Amino acid sequence: MKRSDFHFELPEALIAQHAVEPRSAARMLCVETSGPRDACVADWPGMLAPEDLLVFNDTRVIPARLHATKATGGRVEILLERALDDHRVLVQMRASKTPKPDNRLTVDDDGAAMVVEGREGDFFRLHFPEEPALAVFERAGHVPLPPYITRADTADDRERYQSVFARESGAVAAPTASLHVDDALLAALRSRGVGIRTLTLHVGAGTFAPMRVEDPAQHPMHAERYRVTPELVEAVEATRARGGRVVAVGTTVVRALESAAVDGTLTAGAGETRLFIAPGYRFRVVDALLTNFHLPESTLLMLVCAFGGYEPVMAAYRHAVAGGYRFFSYGDAMWLPRRVDTRARG
Repeated sequence: MKRSDFHFELPEALIAQHAVEPRSAARMLCVETSGPRDACVADWPGMLAPEDLLVFNDTRVIPARLHATKATGGRVEILLERALDDHRVLVQMRASKTPKPDNRLTVDDDGAAMVVEGREGDFFRLHFPEEPALAVFERAGHVPLPPYITRADTADDRERYQSVFARESGAVAAPTASLHVDDALLAALRSRGVGIRTLTLHVGAGTFAPMRVEDPAQHPMHAERYRVTPELVEAVEATRARGGRVVAVGTTVVRALESAAVDGTLTAGAGETRLFIAPGYRFRVVDALLTNFHLPESTLLMLVCAFGGYEPVMAAYRHAVAGGYRFFSYGDAMWLPRRVDTRARG
């Protein structure tokens, strides 16, 4: 398939700039054999069985955007990609004139200092000589709202752009399917008897990188760190034994679970994944998926098409546009139940 096969027309007015309240009040489009069906996230517990297992991503979003000044007075915007060690990070930088190695930068309204060490591809390596780098981001950083949210971040975003499961700091973008879950929805899920477990995948800024090649096989996939615990592996095995479904809450969970099962068996451990899931992929772990709506021609849309089938998913996207669904990180949800054509496992 070609990148252009995953194009769809999206009116700018459908790109959500703010989250709905409460979280579970978002709409949810169900992709079913008979076609798309309109529902609400609050209806979701009734679509699950006590035998099912929900897997959430417990990554926590770092305030990953810094505003800094060069010694010359020039302004620099910094977006964290990932930490390399306590004092060194990999970042994206935007400035009228690209900072050079050994240039010293000072964080606006804070005074923390950093030094440009060099480049690694599209990224810059920064050294924070006086204190741990992530401490500076936590203290002086802004919420790294995605580029399609065109407003400035607010104090409310510090809480709203985190899931209720956020524990492990390291992400620069939220696992957005989890943003629909609030205390009321959790209570309904637990009363239903559904199993709930977590894993960790730290979402990098590369998740927003556009695909610049027509052949998806030539796209350089960004790397993300993940961790799957032995307890989660045991829970998946128990779910299989009782005939339940493993439900991924978000594409980040899909990538982590499938990466941990790349050899055919789900295995506990930590690692770095560049797994690119596109139509033709054989799913080994995930049976059902709750996700948000993704950008046209994106790797995440390709993943969803791989899971739910190209034609059903693209038809659902056309239905969502016609029905005025809200798109992307603060937008509405899509539910893809278990389908015969997604259950093949290697």
